[in-house]
Amino acid sequence: MGVRQISTAVPTAAAHARSVLSTAWSCEVTTDVGREDLVAAHRVTDDGEVRIKAPDDSVLSAAVLCAPRGEPTTLVEFADASPVPVRDRIRARLWLSGTLVPDGEEFALRPVRAVLWTRTGRTGIALDELALAAPDPLTAAEPRLLTHLADCHPEAVEQLTRLVDADSLQGVVRVQPLAVDRHGLTLRLERVRGQADVRLTFHTPADDLAQLNERMHALLSSAQAVSRRRR
Repeated sequence: MGVRQISTAVPTAAAHARSVLSTAWSCEVTTDVGREDLVAAHRVTDDGEVRIKAPDDSVLSAAVLCAPRGEPTTLVEFADASPVPVRDRIRARLWLSGTLVPDGEEFALRPVRAVLWTRTGRTGIALDELALAAPDPLTAAEPRLLTHLADCHPEAVEQLTRLVDADSLQGVVRVQPLAVDRHGLTLRLERVRGQADVRLTFHTPADDLAQLNERMHALLSSAQAVSRRRR
């Protein structure tokens, strides 16, 4: 069974893609010569340019030697995985296709196409929008925030399910925090067979950790109010 996504306010595709770029620890690079995984080999400049530094004995380095003008046609894939152990941990994938241009000890990616995959489908992203977009302000802190919520506050996660439609909770055996961004928190509802993602939207976006703390307390207060009404 596939994963069903219920969502309202979400980051733009370009902002989501920049978040994936900023947090992905590895990337898969495919050229005419072959495919390889590179770990801690890429970085993103302030103006959104992707730069890759590959080992001298890598497939990418061989592709540069074989390519016209030393600029191989390349497909680079970045994956975004949930920091909390859940089924199907990959939350998003970003593909950038184009050419790699040697620049000192690095290669600068000159993309001609950008595609973002999430559980709602694939979205093409305009390259100028991608270059201008900023990562979500909570991206760097997200792994620590989600693992802390899952490990130290399971009762709060359970309480937040009061905000989920009762029909969506049918057959659910476990709930875990899957993602958080400035617009809201996403919960993974796991069943014996299959799972669903449900999004709890903040009343206003959170731009820092202090604001996120307030937004989370607001969600919990709403959940408590629902519990009182059901008694």
